[in-house]
Amino acid sequence: MTLSGIAITMTDRGEALASPSSPASPPVVSVQGVDLTYGRGKSAKQVLSDISLDIGEGEFVVALGASGSGKTSLLRLLAGYERASAGRIDILAAAAGAPRPEVGVVFQHANLFPWLTIRRNAEFGLLMQRVGKRERERIAAETIAQVGLGDYGHYLPYQLSGGMKQRAAIARTLAADPRIVLMDEPFGALDAITREHLQSLVKSLWQQKRRTFFFITHDVDEALYLGTRIIVLNGSPARIGTDRPNPLSGEADSVTSLRQIPGYAAEREFLLASLESP
Repeated sequence: MTLSGIAITMTDRGEALASPSSPASPPVVSVQGVDLTYGRGKSAKQVLSDISLDIGEGEFVVALGASGSGKTSLLRLLAGYERASAGRIDILAAAAGAPRPEVGVVFQHANLFPWLTIRRNAEFGLLMQRVGKRERERIAAETIAQVGLGDYGHYLPYQLSGGMKQRAAIARTLAADPRIVLMDEPFGALDAITREHLQSLVKSLWQQKRRTFFFITHDVDEALYLGTRIIVLNGSPARIGTDRPNPLSGEADSVTSLRQIPGYAAEREFLLASLESP
């Protein structure tokens, strides 16, 4: 239902939550009626249907869905790697359609350039922006220090652990100072301890920089810990079945402490039920 132009979502406990699907400030991401179909004719496969989503400046939006639910396809549309079959996507008030420097992407795997040191990897986006050598080196050094790799700038990727590689990938993305950061299940292949450390790192970086984050996961606890807002993708083709503020946002300093907060169990149950909806 709506009230004065604000969408209202009713929880399973009868509580009303305002959905920020139309942020008060102009959205930095606007997705309107988007479909995505791969292939043609008899081999055509529609993966997204009628996706509409506005994301405001500084939001941390988590897209939650099961494997194969179209989350990565939606991220690729926002990144400009794919074109929508129908509908419209605007990024920073301009039509999407190609990668752009204002949008940074962190992938499921680090995808570092293996022949470049960690510092040179962090400098890469700045080099593409034609930033001067001294300024590139300064920014890269500061950024790899922020992610805890200050002593590893001269290392090559093969010399780092999986978690350290993902830190380096995050540094490479953030060094270019994008206004929008897209993250495609970046911690999915990591062990539980490393994963929790990197979740806290990303949350801290978002709090410091207040960039707009769009983060994909299939982990409910990760969504509840990181997101200011959570959307759930359901069905085949996928649609947004749930879009609501995260009432636990900012309430915990780790996933472990999140589980001790009153209301955690009910929120987790609600999201699990949303994932199972057709």
